[in-house]
Amino acid sequence: MKLAMSNIAWSAEERLDAYAILAEAGITELEIAPGIFFHAAADPFVPEEAIARTALREAADAGLTLVSMQSLLFGVTGAALFEGTEARAAFERGMIRAITLAGRFGIPNLVFGSPAQRSVPAGMAMDAALAEAAAVFRRLGDHAAAAGTRITIEANPAAYGTNFLNTLEEAEAFVQAVDHPGIALILDLGAMHINGSFDSVPTRLPGLMPRLHHVHVSEPDLVPAPAAAAPLVPVLRGLRAAGYAKAVSIEMKRSTKGLADVRRAAARLAEAHQAAEAIHA
Repeated sequence: MKLAMSNIAWSAEERLDAYAILAEAGITELEIAPGIFFHAAADPFVPEEAIARTALREAADAGLTLVSMQSLLFGVTGAALFEGTEARAAFERGMIRAITLAGRFGIPNLVFGSPAQRSVPAGMAMDAALAEAAAVFRRLGDHAAAAGTRITIEANPAAYGTNFLNTLEEAEAFVQAVDHPGIALILDLGAMHINGSFDSVPTRLPGLMPRLHHVHVSEPDLVPAPAAAAPLVPVLRGLRAAGYAKAVSIEMKRSTKGLADVRRAAARLAEAHQAAEAIHA
């Protein structure tokens, strides 16, 4: 499996020091929010060639490859999955904008979280919402497949402000219902913690493998993650045993301790990975 970290853990000004920390920890993949990675661009979703070359070179100099993208609807106004034709059209345009960026730079994964843009309004039946969303994501899946990427559906607990696909079970069932090669599943460990189902992860992994395309190592409310290395070891062991070869990516927001917490988080992920690998040695 590939070890990664999302750049939402640092500011744009801290990026080079952050990249050095990842390199020291043996992390080789980078998950990006475009607004941070292409911070110098007038529009980070359509970065100028010179700005893009500089951003990519900085990452490559630290041995980092772009493996995933999040914050897909950053800067998009009026977008919502279930708020009518106009809002849905804005939603689809925003998602296609992100897909196009991923295709331009060969980014193989797009994380769909966006809890604020996917809440089901009062009076709308959940069955109707699921059917409408499936139709939208089949269309988006066509764009993703053509761009050589995949959209991964993330379970967002109710605590994050949505009532749509709150659990891993619901997200998995939705991906199965969409049934499109451009749409896959992400396992978010912070959501599993919030939903009280983290301990079930290792035993569930074999069943997730046909649809699993990305893993977020996170804690509730995106505090520094992993909080400790030991609880992550059974998850990484289970992923390895199930044949998972894609990215396991730390997702944490920037803490008040800045890069000190980035360093600790990267070290814990490396420690957990080494322990999981040692078990199989």
